[in-house]
Amino acid sequence: MISMKRATLRSLPLVCLLASGLGASAFAQTSAAAASSATASGPSKVAVINFQAAVAQTNEGQRNFTELQKKYEPKRTQLKTQSDEIDTLKKELQASGDKLSDADRQTRLRTIDEKEKALQRAGEDASNDFQSEMQQTYQQLAEKVYGSLQSYAESNGYTVVLDAATAQNQAPVILWANKGTDITAAVIQAYNTKSGIPAPPTPVPSAPTPSHTTHTAPKQ
Repeated sequence: MISMKRATLRSLPLVCLLASGLGASAFAQTSAAAASSATASGPSKVAVINFQAAVAQTNEGQRNFTELQKKYEPKRTQLKTQSDEIDTLKKELQASGDKLSDADRQTRLRTIDEKEKALQRAGEDASNDFQSEMQQTYQQLAEKVYGSLQSYAESNGYTVVLDAATAQNQAPVILWANKGTDITAAVIQAYNTKSGIPAPPTPVPSAPTPSHTTHTAPKQ
């Protein structure tokens, strides 16, 4: 969410924290049905997967989420420009000291306040739009990845697949699992092969960004 004084957009890694209605409900239903069947027919073969991470780490997921980030880059630049303008106005007001009349000071303070409110509104709108598109992008891809998961599980004789995502808030919660039961990487590979989308190029590390100092308006 955008703060009261600075507007920022969430970064790509947070996609792994997005809630997936399909992921939670489908796994819960499939696991319950498989567990019931296994009880009647004998021991079950269980696998675990971090489904949200699997979706985000597919080649298609990395491509789509990177494109979404680029789409909103102009908006980030615009918000940064508005923020810098407010900082400049505050510095100018501070530098003016007692040179301004009370009326001029009040006018400048009102201008700064109006621009801060406009920045906040613009930031909130941009954040809401970004999150909506991010959720839609995730959900569409999650449905396709789930198809690969289902095919992989059936082909390898698994009767139950449990979601081990750390952000889940529904049972079952995985307290421990042998690494050999984690099929996350295998499902990612299976989907990449099926989609035919190549892995994205490794990004070149960017130079550290200098910290930005926030200034407050002088008291009236």
